[in-house]
Amino acid sequence: MSIDESQVAAAVASVFDPELRRPLGELGMVGRIQTRRKKAAVELDLPVADYPQTEELLARVRSAVAALGGVDEVTVDTSVMDEENRARLRMLLRGDAVDGGTMHAADDGHGHDHGSSLGHEEGRPNKFMEPRSKTRIIGISSGKGGVGKSSVTVNLAVALAQAGYDVGILDADVYGFSVPKMLGVRTDPLIIGDLVVPPTANGVRCLSMGFFVADDTPVIWRGPMLHKALEQFLVDAYWGEPDFLLIDMPPGTGDVTLSLGQYLTKTEVFVVTTPQPAAQRVAQRSAYAARKLKLAVRGVIENMSWFTGDDGTRYELFGSGGGQLLADDLGVPLLGKVPLVQALREGGDDGIPVVVAEPDSEAAMVFTQLAQTIAALGPARVYRRELTVK
Repeated sequence: MSIDESQVAAAVASVFDPELRRPLGELGMVGRIQTRRKKAAVELDLPVADYPQTEELLARVRSAVAALGGVDEVTVDTSVMDEENRARLRMLLRGDAVDGGTMHAADDGHGHDHGSSLGHEEGRPNKFMEPRSKTRIIGISSGKGGVGKSSVTVNLAVALAQAGYDVGILDADVYGFSVPKMLGVRTDPLIIGDLVVPPTANGVRCLSMGFFVADDTPVIWRGPMLHKALEQFLVDAYWGEPDFLLIDMPPGTGDVTLSLGQYLTKTEVFVVTTPQPAAQRVAQRSAYAARKLKLAVRGVIENMSWFTGDDGTRYELFGSGGGQLLADDLGVPLLGKVPLVQALREGGDDGIPVVVAEPDSEAAMVFTQLAQTIAALGPARVYRRELTVK
């Protein structure tokens, strides 16, 4: 008895693509299907030739088809979408209406647009600010560098992903981008025409200036260029609908913070400081700047709180009390105190966050609890004077 082709097609169409996180049928990636007796041959239409996570995708398709009754053999081949279908896919991912028209892009057949580096289109909406958006924007801020803000961002993001949330990180620290390396990203973003798909590592998607400039190239830009770059990272990238988008904000109160305050007005700010009072006073300015921009400051995270020696003694190398003092001054809770551990530093250098490398460690458990606490807070309500009903 031969296998029913329609059953095979339905099984393949329901498989979730690990890269774009949507069903293959919805993405238009199901190609020709042939069946003969107990054998099934499936062809997938990939957006680009060097498509990420292809082996994982093929394994998922084989598993879905093999689970059908009467299937003894499954073969899966791949081909590359033509320009028209790739344009339809871009429109779908952007949320544009797909009406049979073709988007015209300088596409080389491998999914790369040679017309521009990011392909920004004026007037494209910021979907994160739409009323229906479920995404919570979490801004991780600090008054100065060197307090471990990026390591907190990365480990918090991975802890949220481990808890089952869909998570992305926007590395907005355009002068000191370090998140891709710390997160363990090994591949560049996927480029489909003029659409950027952030790569994934440890269950977290990430987009950073570090993908578009060399490591040894300084970013010497004025405010308008920084604003445009951040805008492009949001509107020219396919993030899907994450539960959380964490933003690793640059230290201080400069142009990037101002741009985020203007463009992502529902950002919830969490301030990272170290225990010493000097760091607390600088971090305070960052929080005050966020409030001037009418961003909700939700809590304080104290990093490098203590070092635990081999004898179990806690050594407060950077003093104590700064985090609680800052929280009290701002009228927000101190959400967590992260100890100073070697694995946290090594994880940043090796691209293996401590919540992955040593999940049962003291530091990892703090991040796990911190993720639970932030999730339980729920989104902040954003009040605007201009929206007051009289």
